[in-house]
Amino acid sequence: MTGASGQGPGPGDRVLVTGAAGFVGSSVVRQVLERGAEAVALVEPGGDTANLDGLRVEIQEGDLRDAGAVDAAVRGCASVFHVAALYRFWAPDPAAFYDINVTGTRNVLDAARAHGCARVVYTSTVGTLGLGGATADDPVDERSFAHVDHLFGLYKQSKYVAEHEVLRAAAEGLPVVLVQPTTPVGPRDRGPTPTGRTVLDFLNGRIPGYVDTTLNIVDVEDVAAGHLLAADRGTQGRSYILGGENLLLRDVLGTLASVTGLPAPTWRFPSSLALAAGHVSGLVEGRLLRREPSVPLEGARMSTTHMSFDDSRARAELGYASRPPAEALERAARWFVESGVVRPERVARCRWPRGW
Repeated sequence: MTGASGQGPGPGDRVLVTGAAGFVGSSVVRQVLERGAEAVALVEPGGDTANLDGLRVEIQEGDLRDAGAVDAAVRGCASVFHVAALYRFWAPDPAAFYDINVTGTRNVLDAARAHGCARVVYTSTVGTLGLGGATADDPVDERSFAHVDHLFGLYKQSKYVAEHEVLRAAAEGLPVVLVQPTTPVGPRDRGPTPTGRTVLDFLNGRIPGYVDTTLNIVDVEDVAAGHLLAADRGTQGRSYILGGENLLLRDVLGTLASVTGLPAPTWRFPSSLALAAGHVSGLVEGRLLRREPSVPLEGARMSTTHMSFDDSRARAELGYASRPPAEALERAARWFVESGVVRPERVARCRWPRGW
């Protein structure tokens, strides 16, 4: 596949960002605007657009599953950042994962091809990579392939299939690059995402202990910057991990304790307990009560895996960089506190080393 460089957003360019009101998408929008480009925000009909408040963006409502709406949003755009996805551990309609993450991606690719976009950046996930044998000290990179039966949950499975649609389009000539964020944290995680939920639960005192797992912590703004670098310098059809630092979950919680002054949990739970809780929660809450499980099985399975990644390719080929995890976690914690979602008695106990 041929490389393409210098195709990123520039002054006056019209740029589409799907999922623009979301956690990562809204950060990409901000960086597009900082370059002087015109941002078109494709958002879910009736969705929360608070993350775009105060920004000079053109908001277009459209469902990714509606090919006509996607085509209308792409028309006239020099480049596309396809960030939108159904990123959850559970949904009442399981088919929605494939409808949104696969069919929706195909609609974006078809529209970008039809309108001659100079560059498409597709937001995938490190969840499509193999993690067999990974440890905090022995991370995996983009060449680590997953055993299909280890792709736990419909989110990972649907994103794995969507990647193949993207790679097929690249092989057919579409100038598309893939990025694979690790575990982003930071401001505007309104969902919150499963990652942000860990930070929020810590702040609210809802994490009694930890399991032996590893997370790669990265600030959402660094992930967004990586998207634009991929548009500038990425090689067509090539994927780039956008990460930060690999930390044991124990150390993630310890870092949160150090930046907030709240106590860190000290109990270490066996992985078997997390899996058992996930199975029971999935059966009782998910299948019988038809509501989101409080302990999603996919999340429980992930807790038994060291999600440790090597982002050397992005650093070497794109010039990608990331800030220290302590800074990223503190920014996330401060945003949740400012958003009023942390219990007042817990906020009163916070002691910020750098002051408020």
